[in-house]
Amino acid sequence: MLVKIYPENPNQKEIDKVVKVLQDGGLVVYPTDTVYAIGCDALNVRAVEKICQMKGVNPQKSNLSIICYDLSNLSEYAKVSNAAFKLMKKHLPGPFTFILPTSSELPKIYKNRKEVGIRVPDNNITRTLVQVLGNPILTMSIRDEDEVIEYTTDPELIHEKYKNQVDIVIDGGFGGLEASTVVDCTTDNFEIVRQGKGEL
Repeated sequence: MLVKIYPENPNQKEIDKVVKVLQDGGLVVYPTDTVYAIGCDALNVRAVEKICQMKGVNPQKSNLSIICYDLSNLSEYAKVSNAAFKLMKKHLPGPFTFILPTSSELPKIYKNRKEVGIRVPDNNITRTLVQVLGNPILTMSIRDEDEVIEYTTDPELIHEKYKNQVDIVIDGGFGGLEASTVVDCTTDNFEIVRQGKGEL
């Protein structure tokens, strides 16, 4: 199903429709402030397994990333040092993924990795979804072999490709081609693991 939602003013009825799918363990494609991504309720282990399987990702070996609404409930899911918190406060919402040690609230599927990526994208649609859902959303960029290609910016083409694999594709306008900047904050020697759209 392709659902049109306007970023400036997300329609509550459409948001509720998507949240219901997330609550039921469904998979959703949505816009972020970088590229389009696929996600599910981050605390629903079966949904997380479904996405990992679909994307060919081994959760034991790969870092998983979650989208939070803001920094206020971050400490529920990750351990944040004062220095990391200051850095994130300055740059979020924005096109960054900050890698942090996991906390005890995340399901076991994340814990084998001991760390988790945290995103607070500068995108109204995604943050409204997280806010209404009340849980973070597991997020994986839509791209092939680490390359963001042309079709991945057009929601209608994304829908064409993924309509049999996901429950809803949100059309939030054209997406970007540049992924987020990944910053490792597991120690206080912060390191840029991948330079993307965000400038520290």
